Amino acid sequence: MARKTKRPLWLKALLVLLIAAPVGVAVWLYQDLRHWRPEESAFPEQGVDLSRGTAGVNFEVLKGSGADFVYLSASAGDGERSAEFTRALVAARKAGLEVGAVHRFDPCVPADGQSANFVTMVPRDSDLLPPVILLETTADQCPSRVSDAAVQSELTTLVNQIEAHSGKPAILAPVEEFEAAYAPSRRFDRQLWLTRSWVEPDYASRPWLMWTANRWYKTEAAQEPLRWVVVRP
Repeated sequence: MARKTKRPLWLKALLVLLIAAPVGVAVWLYQDLRHWRPEESAFPEQGVDLSRGTAGVNFEVLKGSGADFVYLSASAGDGERSAEFTRALVAARKAGLEVGAVHRFDPCVPADGQSANFVTMVPRDSDLLPPVILLETTADQCPSRVSDAAVQSELTTLVNQIEAHSGKPAILAPVEEFEAAYAPSRRFDRQLWLTRSWVEPDYASRPWLMWTANRWYKTEAAQEPLRWVVVRP
């Protein structure tokens, strides 16, 4: 039986370094990027997407860190309502932030129930920012089949009903998967809010108005990372 050749100590050290170095660089880069946001000189108006929740967020600190606005979750589908919305709306305004409401579209249920859900949560208030309809779930996840035409028809109804309540044109926020499935950027003449961390998104057919530039932004205003957003000048 052939004897195993022992590797010299320097070779072992080199192998460890070659393996560990890329990992270390990746960790350093990730930590650095968590604190990145676009320059205010290029995007003077910046804020935070809090549609995933506001637990532990200090709005005063958020305002002091450079945020001008926040968008809060109000409703989702035809039955889910945010218990935090009213409290967070008051707290954010007290801190000097502009506030907008987000509804998460559910392609599996009719629009009438969804708009009623939104109207129940969000007051008619001219000081609110334009409402946002978050488009991140496709009909592939529905318990029974829903055609593309049905999704587009219900979304059209929802947009019209939410706009009638708010008195302002809605902003559509499709994720890349939803845009690929239903092309709302081509079918609706509405402003767009797109998402892609650290690199400007280009998956819609038209330029965006709002961009979630960092989904993992680290700030003293919250224990958990926040979704940092900029507005095109």
